[in-house]
Amino acid sequence: MHLTVNGQSIYAATGGKPFDAGKPAVIFLHGAGMDHTVWALQTRYFAYHGRSVLAVDLPGHGRSGGTALASIAALADWVADLVAAAGLKDAALVGHSMGALVALEAAARHPAAVRAIALCGVAPKMPVHPDLLAAAAAGEHKAYELICDWGHGPAGHYGGHRAPGLWMLGGGERLLETAHAGALSVDLINCNAYGEAEAGAVKVACPALLVLGSEDRMTPARAGQKLAALIPGAKVALLPGAGHMMMVEQPDQTLDALKGFL
Repeated sequence: MHLTVNGQSIYAATGGKPFDAGKPAVIFLHGAGMDHTVWALQTRYFAYHGRSVLAVDLPGHGRSGGTALASIAALADWVADLVAAAGLKDAALVGHSMGALVALEAAARHPAAVRAIALCGVAPKMPVHPDLLAAAAAGEHKAYELICDWGHGPAGHYGGHRAPGLWMLGGGERLLETAHAGALSVDLINCNAYGEAEAGAVKVACPALLVLGSEDRMTPARAGQKLAALIPGAKVALLPGAGHMMMVEQPDQTLDALKGFL
């Protein structure tokens, strides 16, 4: 479906069910350079189990209009505007990587609009290597290769995924190749520049879950656990063997963690 948020057309997948603002809503927020498709399994489950789902393409991503917003704070404010535009009082937010930072910041800045947060692949700081920043700024394919290499754990590199023959690294590269020009660069700059996670964490007043991969090289689990310790009452689900792209590497385990919380 399409929504108008701040004058821009925004695309959101609804998990195969018509969106109903009268049901408890779950909004899914993707990571840098990606889009709603990373949440295919999780969105469908919740849509068919009593929730309304919006897996959005952030501004300047996927099928959405506009340009990529230039800070995590701006994205967090945009999420609050999205909640209102969808006719919702509040929503649970599920974010991955950059999307997790956005969900965290939204909960800190707009507590009335956020019912709960689930943060996948997150850490208090997400520094980005200068070589990756430079490659993304130049639009080089090397940026996609670096992200997919570091973003996937053993299942992505050596096999063992439940779908035989699925090439996770290649699929990730194809997804990043479809990104709007410049979007990945803006997103990575946002992640690199964001330093308010710890300050925001202590302000979170809603239930929180952190889903962490034991083999995550981008946002190591030990860093995620330090962030969890700052959020009052936060729970942690550690996925053994999962890397940063847990929704692809371990989709069922990721779903189990989310549905046990939401």
